[in-house]
Amino acid sequence: MNKVMNIEVDLHTHTVASGHAYCTISENALAASKRGLKLLGMTDHGPSMPGAPTLYHFGNLSALPQELHGVRILGGVEANITSREGELDIPLRYLAKLEVVLVGLHVYCYPGGTVEQNTSAYLKAMKNPYTDMMVHPGRPEFELDLERVAHASAELGIPVEINNSSLRADKKGAWENCRRFARFMAKYGGPVILGSDAHFSDRVGEFGFALELVTEAAIREEQVLNTSVSKVLDYLRLRRQQRTP
Repeated sequence: MNKVMNIEVDLHTHTVASGHAYCTISENALAASKRGLKLLGMTDHGPSMPGAPTLYHFGNLSALPQELHGVRILGGVEANITSREGELDIPLRYLAKLEVVLVGLHVYCYPGGTVEQNTSAYLKAMKNPYTDMMVHPGRPEFELDLERVAHASAELGIPVEINNSSLRADKKGAWENCRRFARFMAKYGGPVILGSDAHFSDRVGEFGFALELVTEAAIREEQVLNTSVSKVLDYLRLRRQQRTP
């Protein structure tokens, strides 16, 4: 099934603005076009990450063209959870204007804690009405109750990422966590997003390792959001409608 799964969207990519990524949005879009992608997220790190852009960067994303090299561009953020209460490093007035909001735990931004504390922070951030998707729960830096995360994803309808970058050979300790998480996502049926987490243009649209886990865990194709531009845009539209009182 997943050997022929068509992936049209990569929402988790970084540009030079993140401080530790090395290509421009134009270079990333060109790489996306060459891989046959139709929709690309520019989701640079939130400002609590060392070297990350200031809030003004996120307030000025309307300056981006809607399309580059034939690829539609969504301006967003990979926001950082900064406390055990699930707080994010982007104020609401900025979050409200972004086209896509990814949220995750990162070293330097989150103080760490027990499995229960980390999981609680992650789930509180997932319940934030401005959160669109949660990223890389399988990273070993902050241990999570992955079954609870997968159950919450299904219950809340919030996609959680299988992060291709976490599974590269130079990253240690994530394979087993991500494998377990993929199995839990298959068990509970929550929505899945595949992310390259590219910090260089040649990794935009790279999903080989993530698709391997999707296949192994028997995650259904209908669970995977980025098989279709329309699925992604419809979901994001729904999230914004849900914010309206």
